[in-house]
Amino acid sequence: MISEPGQSGAMRYVLFDVDGTLIDAVDNQRLVWRTWAERYGLDPDEVYRVALRTRPMDTFAQVAPDRDAQKCLAELHELEDEDVLTGTYTAFDGAPELLNALRPGAWALVTSNYEHRVRGRFARTGLPVPEVLVDAAAVEEGKPSPVPYLQAAARLGAQPEDCLVIEDAPSGVQSGLRAGMTVWGVNTPAAVDGVHRHFDTLHEAVRDILAFVSGPHPHRLEGSTTVQ
Repeated sequence: MISEPGQSGAMRYVLFDVDGTLIDAVDNQRLVWRTWAERYGLDPDEVYRVALRTRPMDTFAQVAPDRDAQKCLAELHELEDEDVLTGTYTAFDGAPELLNALRPGAWALVTSNYEHRVRGRFARTGLPVPEVLVDAAAVEEGKPSPVPYLQAAARLGAQPEDCLVIEDAPSGVQSGLRAGMTVWGVNTPAAVDGVHRHFDTLHEAVRDILAFVSGPHPHRLEGSTTVQ
């Protein structure tokens, strides 16, 4: 069994990734990157494969090294902003009840996206926005660096060992692990490498997440998996 970081009995906190964890934006992201790639005559599937693992500037360096990276970024941002206004978004099952059940100051959002887009998506799906939101503009090093999650913990006044990270992507999982936090994976058919626990869906994790923040010994939810 992969052991979780020490649990001190102090106040507990939950740090959520956004896209793929709380908001179902896979189709939106794929369409945005496809549109961008086609403008540059690139293979959309290859571009999206790289984009899933890297920040946009790193993606441009790999797939379009001869292009002006700042222009690439500006065009991508234009497409993403348009998608926030016109795209179809849904919150994953369980997200509304979970976020509304968490006490203020006990949770945060940690995203590789930008705050105005997160707020736009949350407004369209009816999800509450917490006091602490760490976005791409808030840090120089993005996931898988531990910096985003460490900054969120610091802004909450939390110690890393008292934080639970909820993620769906390998880079985010590594970010949380490197920050010394407990990391649970959701919304993937198989456990992402390194997670302490895996749930097929966010909905299946709701009860255990709430138990984590409310008591010293989170109970196991039927159907969840502890990674061996």
